[in-house]
Amino acid sequence: MRTSRALAVTGAAVAVLGLAAPTASAWDTPSNIVALPSVISRGGQMTVTVDGCPNGGTMTSRAFSTTHLTPVRGANETSKGVATIHHNASPGSYDITVNCSGRTLTRPAAFTVIGGVRGGLGGSSSSGATPADIAIGGGLVAAAVAGGGLFWMRRRAERRV
Repeated sequence: MRTSRALAVTGAAVAVLGLAAPTASAWDTPSNIVALPSVISRGGQMTVTVDGCPNGGTMTSRAFSTTHLTPVRGANETSKGVATIHHNASPGSYDITVNCSGRTLTRPAAFTVIGGVRGGLGGSSSSGATPADIAIGGGLVAAAVAGGGLFWMRRRAERRV
């Protein structure tokens, strides 16, 4: 009796493994898309890693051109690619669509593009002195001349005594 139970359990285990083998080969579908950095400025480069994509493929988005994914050595089913964000991309969230071996996966709001930053000269956007700058500078010069004149006149009066 025990032998028949052991054979039945072994047969059931073999049947389960036999039925699971075809589904294991179907796991070569893109399953996870990771974009780093997740917040990027226009013109920046972003690395995208895709799990379940052993043979490489392509990735697309409205924020960058179609880019190739290449398999990562040492990682069995992972591919990655580097995309450059368009200089005219609008600020906001963007989706990434990956195509691996004819199978596609879209990750909504995978990354965010931020607006440009004005750099240089402290971030000022005007050239030259503004009327307020001229008024402040003129007031400081006038105060220095008046203070210097009073000091000089006082020193001059001390010599006469």
